[in-house]
Amino acid sequence: MLAVKAVRQAAIARLATANLQLKLGISPVTRPRSLPETTAYVRITYQSWQQGRLEGEVHANDYVWQFQWQFPKGGLTIEPSLGRALIREPLGRFLEKCDYQLEAGGDYSFTIRAKL
Repeated sequence: MLAVKAVRQAAIARLATANLQLKLGISPVTRPRSLPETTAYVRITYQSWQQGRLEGEVHANDYVWQFQWQFPKGGLTIEPSLGRALIREPLGRFLEKCDYQLEAGGDYSFTIRAKL
C-alpha cells in the first residue's frame, strides 16, 4: 500500500512540475539547438618539410587570410589582422589534425562552429 502511495505522489509531483513549466513558458521537452556554422576553405600554396613550414590562404564568407605555419615550433602567423581572432583557433586545430595530409596546391575545407 505504501508503494502505491509513493508512485501516486511521484506522478502528482511530475504533473505539478510540467504544469508549472507550461505556465512559465518553459517547454518540458528540450530540443537541441542548432549551432551556427561557417565553412572555411583552405588552399595550401607552399610546403617544406625540411624547413617545417606550410603556407596558404583561408576563405570564410567575406574574409580572406594568408597564413604561415611553422609546425615544429607551433607558430601560426595570419594576415591581415581583420578577423584574425575568429580564424586562429579553428585553423590551428585543422592544421594540427591534418598536417601530414596537406599538400601544396591542395584545396581543403573545415567547419567553424560560428557564424562569420
